[in-house]
Amino acid sequence: MHRKVFAGRLFERQVALIGGGCSDVGRALAVRLAQAGASLALLDLDMAALDSLVEHLADHHNCAALGLPCDLTDALAVEHAVTLVGERFGGIDLLACCAVVHHCGGICDTAPEVFRRVMEINFFGALHCVQAALPGLLARRGQIVVAGALPAFGPPQVSRGAEAASRQALLGLFETLRLEVAADGVNVMLVCPGRAGEPACDDPSGAEAAGRLPSAQDIAEAIFQGVAPPPSADAAQLRLARPAAGAARAVVGPDGTQGAVREESCRRRRDRV
Repeated sequence: MHRKVFAGRLFERQVALIGGGCSDVGRALAVRLAQAGASLALLDLDMAALDSLVEHLADHHNCAALGLPCDLTDALAVEHAVTLVGERFGGIDLLACCAVVHHCGGICDTAPEVFRRVMEINFFGALHCVQAALPGLLARRGQIVVAGALPAFGPPQVSRGAEAASRQALLGLFETLRLEVAADGVNVMLVCPGRAGEPACDDPSGAEAAGRLPSAQDIAEAIFQGVAPPPSADAAQLRLARPAAGAARAVVGPDGTQGAVREESCRRRRDRV
């Protein structure tokens, strides 16, 4: 497992926007980035949770944080929120799409409206964030991180049809985006961990998965390691120290181990399943 790097504020004068900022992974990532000196903009529907998180970041990490209530399924609302972030911080260096909804249910037993809702949050929520933030990210040669899940990377799972469909769509979208923006210096990373904070459909108590699946903190740390510049880079070098655009996907294994895996390795692994 990677060691946390606290020697130096690696994201000093960097701005991170987290969609789904109050989700388990979103909150853990916000704290990790705040420890590294980033300014944060958090989008979520839960206003009380946003206020609590912003207060925590300010009090415990001396972090400049902006919490904006926002329905990520509403493209215009997301566009307005990104505009407010630009007005407050001057731009965005890192976009992290962490909003997620899980669903258990057989395909024939799940209403079409449920499929649409899962797709709206897991797929369109991320799409809206990227479309709104991409012009600014291109200008600053920024980074995009999307929290995927095992349904997008492994074999099918019974009762996960709606979630798997949304994750597979997410995978295809962002692998295509990686190719489209690689020449512009924007790095796109898809994180494919196990479930965080959500029991399996056939294990509602979560007892079977305890100690086996990565925690939200494990996933956030893997994301951080994937996007962080080298500790030796100074503020003027940060954007030049990005990983090569399109080079890596972060993976968190079932035992919580972390790493950045070359795209070719990811493809070979997916071909085997």
